[in-house]
Amino acid sequence: MDIEDRLPAGWEVWSDERTKVVLVYRPDVFDSEQFPPPCLPTIFLTKGQRDRRPGRNRPHPDDPWFVTLSLEPDVSGPRQRYDNREGAIEGAHQIADEFAAGEYDYRDCYQVPREAYLDRLDELTGREA
Repeated sequence: MDIEDRLPAGWEVWSDERTKVVLVYRPDVFDSEQFPPPCLPTIFLTKGQRDRRPGRNRPHPDDPWFVTLSLEPDVSGPRQRYDNREGAIEGAHQIADEFAAGEYDYRDCYQVPREAYLDRLDELTGREA
């Protein structure tokens, strides 16, 4: 399955490598005028954990795949684990679908909510607050 297959409107593939895939949401509006660039919603698919120990630069063939939605540098959704790339792609598609449809509850990811910003993000995704 190709990662670009059935991505919902607004999501783009920024990187598609053998052990890492990066998807971003609406980079056209996270441009420092409408929304802050560091808040660009990003889905990471990685073979092995993104925060691997120093000195272990390459994932092991037996490492699982992980899918994580990042909302800001220190704000991420739960990391989901998959046995293979195809499962991770399906998981990423599910997050992207829910996010684009306004069904992903990203407010739960924030320990300190930024209400004005989240209200604007709700408008962008069509999510009812």
